[in-house]
Amino acid sequence: MTTTPSPSARVSGVNPRAVQSPDPLAGRREWFALAVLMLPVLLVSVDNTVLSFALPEISRHFATSGTTLLWIVDSYPLVLAGLLVAMGSFGDRFGRRRLLMIGAVGFAVFSVIAAFAPTAALLVAARVGLGVFGAMLMPSTLSLIRNIFLDRNQRRIAIAVWAAGFSAGAALGPLLGGILLEHFWWGSVFLLAVPVLLLMLALTPALVPESKDSHPGRVDYLSIALSIGTMLPVVYAIKNLAKGGPLLISVTAAFIGLAAGTAFVTRQLQRRNPMLDVRLFAVRAFSGAVLVNLFAIFSLVGFLFFVSQHLQLVLGLSPLDAGLVLLPGLLVTIVAGLAVVPLARRCPPHVVVPVALMFSAVAYAMIALLGEGGSAGLLMTAFVILGIGVGASETISNDLILSSVPAAKAGAASAVSETAYEVGSVLGTAVLGSILLASYQRNLLLPAGLSGDQSETSTETLGGAVEVATQLGPTGAALLRESAFHAFDSGVTLTSGIAALLMAGAAVLAAWSLRGTTAERVDH
Repeated sequence: MTTTPSPSARVSGVNPRAVQSPDPLAGRREWFALAVLMLPVLLVSVDNTVLSFALPEISRHFATSGTTLLWIVDSYPLVLAGLLVAMGSFGDRFGRRRLLMIGAVGFAVFSVIAAFAPTAALLVAARVGLGVFGAMLMPSTLSLIRNIFLDRNQRRIAIAVWAAGFSAGAALGPLLGGILLEHFWWGSVFLLAVPVLLLMLALTPALVPESKDSHPGRVDYLSIALSIGTMLPVVYAIKNLAKGGPLLISVTAAFIGLAAGTAFVTRQLQRRNPMLDVRLFAVRAFSGAVLVNLFAIFSLVGFLFFVSQHLQLVLGLSPLDAGLVLLPGLLVTIVAGLAVVPLARRCPPHVVVPVALMFSAVAYAMIALLGEGGSAGLLMTAFVILGIGVGASETISNDLILSSVPAAKAGAASAVSETAYEVGSVLGTAVLGSILLASYQRNLLLPAGLSGDQSETSTETLGGAVEVATQLGPTGAALLRESAFHAFDSGVTLTSGIAALLMAGAAVLAAWSLRGTTAERVDH
């Protein structure tokens, strides 16, 4: 009878395969399979940020409030975050490839619904549907990689490609959105997913092998319900608190989430075959790597939320030109994610990851210290620096997370990793976006003569103020635009300063939590 090593043993350097033959190397088919798996990764991450450049047009088209605009952005990652652990468990039990295919079909259908949504409410509902089926896609991709690439070094490269693809997709979203919005209506940003998913559905059966947990046990529906009951209320509480909503609602939601979370953890500890091995969180390196994922995507999505509006509305760039400003940062994100692989063989994670996170802190500090909003050149430079930090930190953290679990539990571990991504995405827009909105509203000075509707629209969003300015005479329009631009960029300065401090704190946390773990010793 064989015994499975504890998570702490795996991370501390005890290699259970030390006396066994080397793991087989992946061949050409496996690398082609990786290319196919990158298609849904790119799409899901693109969908996290593709709306950034469409927000001004959506705001004008639906005449939305600032809160509704945030819900259009946040409903997708909020649902993703709530369902990832459950979907990761389903993939382990029923087949990761099967779940991937189901997710692709559903994602394509809801992409079409979102593209032609006649109201803001239906657009939010479509984004919820995208979140449900996106949650089927993401754990499947990373856990399939864990099972396809058995050799340690090859798997690290594959994970680097995965992380670079996720980061690249998040950064590519605004660029693709800019190109589409240059020629089509705002709904075109959603139709981008359909042909890509059709290609994936055609290639996956031939190239991607099925995998699942060989001893899954029964489906634990109560644990699934408790995991959803933990994530959704907690994330909602943070979002509501960040946007200045009623404190009682946030406290109540947080209490419900924490109570469900406590019950979830208790149940997992009591079960012989738990849906999620919560003992992994007792391993400092595992927990630290999960937090690194959260903070990395937090910094990326929060940056894109305000920079897209500044480039288009304040600097007056077209969506395409604004997207091109971010192109160097996109390329650097990909390069950094791959270039850190050989570095990880020589430098321990508790050195590499904090340095990477400090790059993100420096990027935000530049914007906070060098002027309100900044020029296109400043924002381009800041995004390049941010891309170095995000690309490098995500590769190392994902490698640590997957190396800490046995292959059979790859889906659940992948879900934890991607839940951190999506919570970071929600917080990036909810926290930084809400602070920015509050600062904008506090500093906005409206010119005399506006109607009640015009005043309300101008106060809700920067896009609303720009739209109202087109309805005024030259003097009133100039006054409103100048005040709105100043108020918005004052909020950008405040938000960037807060984000810089958060990223510096994350670097300190990573240095502590990852100490004692070397990249080469974290193994199967």
